[in-house]
Amino acid sequence: MFCGVDEAGKGAVLGPLVVAAVACHTPGDLDGIPVKDSKALRQAERARLSDLITTRLRSAVLVIDSGDIDAFRRNSSMNLLVARAHARVIAELRPHRAYVDACDVIASRYGRTVAACLDFPCRVTAEHHADENRPVVSAASIVAKVARDRIIGDLAASFGEIGSGYPSDEKTIAFLDRYIRDHGRPPSCARASWETTRALVCQAEQSDLSRFFVL
Repeated sequence: MFCGVDEAGKGAVLGPLVVAAVACHTPGDLDGIPVKDSKALRQAERARLSDLITTRLRSAVLVIDSGDIDAFRRNSSMNLLVARAHARVIAELRPHRAYVDACDVIASRYGRTVAACLDFPCRVTAEHHADENRPVVSAASIVAKVARDRIIGDLAASFGEIGSGYPSDEKTIAFLDRYIRDHGRPPSCARASWETTRALVCQAEQSDLSRFFVL
């Protein structure tokens, strides 16, 4: 058995990191499922394919919330957090080989890091753009992205419009800026250790200080 592993939300400022693994016994297990990198699919199509993948194949999903990400990053790197998360979903499936989307500029080094986190024999192959080039990793990408999308939807139901959760999204930044100014702190779904969040907190504090001196 082999598996593919990918994650969604690594660079997001809001919401969790979601890691997924999908297992196959043969490449033919994915026949009839038109998998591709999740970013190349529309949301409704991703959801349909994710349901098909998780119904037909074994899968594992791990959700790491913003607070846990912040806590880990106090003493370590985001890449190591992702590597350990990749290893955890691989361990749930226990394949003899795993293909992972590399989160390090040196793909082979990232593969060794993931393999070192496993307590059973598994050949780990890390590649850049594996989510585009290996169907089993594309399948994992779809499952991870859909799981994160659903969580973002739940957060939007609680907080209102929050966008995609990424720093490049104007809706996300507008929500985060407004929340910090209204409450004096980031929302619980934000990654407080992110430079984007820190900058918005600093701007809000400076704005409050300016009003104090004007008065």
